[in-house]
This record gives sequence, C-alpha cells and structure tokens, in this order.
Amino acid sequence: MTRFDAISRPLFVFTLILLTITAAQFASAEGPYQRGSSNTVTADPAVKRPPTTPCVVNLFTSLEFADFNAKSFTYRPPAACQGPWAKVVFEADVNVTAGVQFDRTANFWIGGANIYFGTTAEPGSNLGPSWHVESDLTDYSPLFNVTQAGQADIFNLVDSTYTGIIYSTANLEFYPLSAGQTAPVTADAVYALSAGPDGGTVALSTTTSLLSQTLTLPMNIERAYLDVYAQSQSGDEFWYTCVPNDVSSELFSCGNTGFREAEVTIDGTSAGVAPIFPWIFTGGIDPYLWFPLAGTQTLNFTPFRVDLTPFAATLSNGQPHTVAVSVYNANNYFSATASLLVYEDHGSTQVTGATTRNTIGAGPNPVVAENLINNNGNVNGTVKVTSLRNYEVAGYVNTSHGLVVTQIDQKNSFSNAQGFHITTLAYIQNIAQNTTVTTTTRTTENGVTSEADAQYNFPLVVDIAQSFKPSGAGSLLTSIQQEYQRTETDLTNGVPTYRNSLIYKTDPTDTLLISGGSIVGNVAQSSSQQYTYSDSTGACYDLTLTASKNVLTGVQPGCGRK
Repeated sequence: MTRFDAISRPLFVFTLILLTITAAQFASAEGPYQRGSSNTVTADPAVKRPPTTPCVVNLFTSLEFADFNAKSFTYRPPAACQGPWAKVVFEADVNVTAGVQFDRTANFWIGGANIYFGTTAEPGSNLGPSWHVESDLTDYSPLFNVTQAGQADIFNLVDSTYTGIIYSTANLEFYPLSAGQTAPVTADAVYALSAGPDGGTVALSTTTSLLSQTLTLPMNIERAYLDVYAQSQSGDEFWYTCVPNDVSSELFSCGNTGFREAEVTIDGTSAGVAPIFPWIFTGGIDPYLWFPLAGTQTLNFTPFRVDLTPFAATLSNGQPHTVAVSVYNANNYFSATASLLVYEDHGSTQVTGATTRNTIGAGPNPVVAENLINNNGNVNGTVKVTSLRNYEVAGYVNTSHGLVVTQIDQKNSFSNAQGFHITTLAYIQNIAQNTTVTTTTRTTENGVTSEADAQYNFPLVVDIAQSFKPSGAGSLLTSIQQEYQRTETDLTNGVPTYRNSLIYKTDPTDTLLISGGSIVGNVAQSSSQQYTYSDSTGACYDLTLTASKNVLTGVQPGCGRK
C-alpha cells in the first residue's frame, strides 16, 4: 500500500518494509508454543477427532513452491475406509526457509473445489518459520468418493533477492463410523466456483466483476448453501484504510471508501450477502506486528456460508442456473472462490415449490460523511461510511416427507470511521470499523418450527501514527485490535436446544524506527492472541498467547486445561 505524496512527504510504502526487517535477528524456530521463540504460532484449536482410527490419504509431501506454477497431484479415496465417514479432517504443515520472502496466498483444490485457503508467514534471515493448519471438511464428503485431480497453489518468486522457499505436506484423515453410529448429514454434491476444472481463484477487480459458474443441478434439492471466500489483494489489500474517491489524494489513501461486501446472485437475481472479513497478511502494514503471532485467521481462512435454501425449487427445475459472486466497491482486486453444497431429498426424484419472497434488492446503498479541513496541505478531520441492509428471503419445497418452508431474515450493518491528522511532520490515521451480520433462519415442517440464529461481529481498530523530522529520522507506530466473533443458537418450537460462542482476537502493536528513509529497527513490539470457544454441551476451549520483542512470552490455557 503506497502512502507517498506528491510533495515527497516522507511516508512509507508498507510492502517495502520486508526488504529491511528480514535482516533482523530472531530466535531459532523450536516448535509450537516455545517461549522465547519467534516461530509462527496461533491460538487455533485442533479439530476434535472421533475415537475411531483414521485412514490417512497423503495429498503431497514436502512439495516445493518456488515459482508461479500450479502444482498438480492426484487424490485417491481411502480403500480401507469407505464412506460414509464420521469425520473428514484436512491437515497441512507449511514452512519457509530462512531468508527474504513476501507472504504468499495459499490455496489447495480437489476436483476444482477449494479445500484450503490461507496465507503464509514471512521468514527472517535467521528464522525459517513452520506452522500447522487443519479444518473439518466433513460437509464436503462427496468430493472424496472418487479419484480426482488436485492442485496446490502457492505462487512464490525465488531469485537472488527473494530467497525463501516454501514447502508443504498435506493429508486428509478419514474417520470410520463407530459401531452403531449414524453417519453425519453431509452434502450430497459439491460444485466449485473457481477458475477452471482444476481450481484456482478468480480476480474480482471491480464491482461488476464476477466469479460465476453455470450448473445443471439435481432436480431434488432440499437445501443449498454457498461457502464464499473473498480475500483482498493488491490495491484492495488494505481496503479498510480506503476513503471516498474525492478525498483519496489529499489523504494519500486508496479509494472507493472503506466499505466492501460480497454479493451472491442466481441467474442475475440477488440471493444473498456475505460480509468481507479483513484478513491481514503477515507482512501487513508492519511485518514486525506478526512475529510470532499471525493475525486472526491469517493462516487459515473461514468461509462465510450463505443459505440459498429458499431458492431450492428454482435450482431443482432441471434448467441450467448461473450462481455468481461479486464484491461491491472492489478496487483491484479480491481473490475469490466459492463452493455450492447441495442436500437432496432422497425420497423423490424431483421437488417442486417456489421462492415466495426476496427483498434483498440490487445492492447496498452506503452513506458517506466527510468532515475535513485542509489548510495548505495540513489536513484534519474525519471520513465515515456506513451501510445497513435488512432483508427477507423465503421459499418452500414439496418433498417426499412433506412441505418444508424456509424463511431467512438477515441484517447486515457496517461502519468504517476514520480520523486524520496530516502535517509535514506527521501522518496519523485512526480507523474504527465493525461489521455485524444477524441471521434468523426458520424452517417449518410437519408442524415443527426449527430456528437457527447466528450473529457475526468483525470489529477492527487500526491506529497508525507516523512522525518524522526534516533529517529523515522518524517512527511508525501501529496498533491493531482485530476480532472474529460468532454466536449460534438453535431452537425447536421456540425452545433453545443448542448454543455456541466463539471469540478469536489478536492485538499487536509495534514501532518502526527510521533513519535516512530506511528502517533501522523496531521497539516496543508486543502482541496477544486469544481463541475462546464454548457450547451448551459443556465443550470448552480457551487459549491465550502473548508475545513481546517478537518472541513468544506466554501460553495461558483456560477451561481447566494445563
């Protein structure tokens, strides 16, 4: 992200910081949760496993990523563990050799469908970071029933300057059902929205850019969901710092405001909305912020699931349908992919029904407010953008087990408020952003109403203070508070039956020191990360990590863990 101005104000180019900091000395990588180490760690929990012994299918081992070519592999189902499975778990171990290297986007595919999306950590001159990611792919079980082509994409430049080589090993674990266990309900089919039959993301450069796929689907669809990934890249990487176009020059910032939102359509008609989570690369703004604790979900993204069940009858009519994703206000660009998960009525060959209500509308209508005073290049004031969308989507299907009616009420609330103080000796930008999505889904069948309530909150605070002297000396202080919050409650005929709560937050701060226009070090670095989960069954996970001076200093488990 460039912050140079036309009169050579000595503001810094964030992406160039990498060239200096990789010469710093770090403690050696000694494994996860090793106090005193700068090795990359997160507070993410492991996926809970069933008690059965899994069959492990290796996708690739020590695969090297040192160029911009996709790496192909072949997936074969586990002969000794035929489905249905109690659980399917994806695991990957990734490492980067010590040296100079940017953070890179990573995504893996089977049959063109995405099974992993995240980014990589940056190395240091004496640190080759390694880390582990895993996720539950049980819903995607249909992908794993047949032999298919796979693809691993971590596009990475290696030359005399950028020397860090990335390696990865990835497996799928298939857990058989226990004796007498009923198989979990999974999708009956998974359809990829990607760049081609082998996978790949699609770049959404403007509001009108589309990730789309035209599909002829089964004629007995009872439920359907779209898992959406939209990751900010290039000019959109720091989209939460962007401002309205008419003031972007005087604020030395990107345009199109600080508001982005993913829109889902079926045959050109609005069908759902997905918020954009502000994932931050490990080189984002100030790379020292992210040693050793990566940002919230930075290494392993969580997609946003859009419920398309009210459109099940339309999707089941035997005609081809185009499912598409766009990003409102995209400004070059968002890297996007999605997977359509279809659940069928096994007792019928075709369902009938209709979409009875859809008030989503064609798109958001954000409101912009500006209060800036520019006095001979000294700028003070605020800019703000807000968006509020309330909508209802409803539909029904006639199935082999009766009439099923689905109604979805969703409220999307967004706010991005920024304060600026800009002089020849200072650039201060304070950002307070929050995205809230509240969804109530009611399903009525045979006189029973099931309700699923979900609330998502994505608060983000970014405070940037750059100060400098005519001599070229100066500093860049950055503090970030980033959270992913989710609460889900299930009810039957109004009576709560299940609830869970998740809070995942990361709070780093750092000050870069500058002399002669170059970064000469950093001071006062610290960070904390906490992942807290609990549910009404008594399950609990709570882990807090702390860091100071770019090494891990504290590991504090909760929920009675030792």
